[in-house]
Amino acid sequence: MKKILIIQGGGRKNGNTARLVSQFVKGVQEAGHNAEVISLMEKEVKGCLGCNACRYEKPCVQKDDFNEIIPKIREADCLTFASPLYFWTLTARIKAFLERFYCIAKEDDNPPLGRYEKYPAKDCALLMTAADNFFWTFEQAVSYYQFAIVNYIGFQDKGMLLAGGYGDTNGNPQIGKTGHLDRAYEFGRNLYCDI
Repeated sequence: MKKILIIQGGGRKNGNTARLVSQFVKGVQEAGHNAEVISLMEKEVKGCLGCNACRYEKPCVQKDDFNEIIPKIREADCLTFASPLYFWTLTARIKAFLERFYCIAKEDDNPPLGRYEKYPAKDCALLMTAADNFFWTFEQAVSYYQFAIVNYIGFQDKGMLLAGGYGDTNGNPQIGKTGHLDRAYEFGRNLYCDI
């Protein structure tokens, strides 16, 4: 059994992203795995100050909810980031959350090019929603995910569900009119189908 930690980075409490996450969780649980959702709308996670006080597994000087999430990050096998598309990328809440990973990194005596520390070995996945679905809609978000989370932090990508094209963003979730909820369920159910 795997532990999947879903970091929901914004949007409305019962909006498109929350509905996508709900179906993903259903699939994960039906496959026999454990799933926990942390909504960053309900937690205070401030952006990194760049003070370096936390470098190499020291506690962050900021007193917010990130410190209580650290043990959950360490215990998880997979971190799944769920975000609506805001200004063509992941939400600021998820970016702030990722910036704070500095305090869970260890010193690396032989770092790969462009990296100075070693992060815990984890799998990762991305769930995103967007009203549009042009060929470029998710380009910036996918680039950030692949560069920051996969290439830099070094997590192993388990896949992405880019759920675009549901239209109206004026407060009434429209994702149920697409096939994305079924795809989210299948993505969750098959996340670890190889074990």
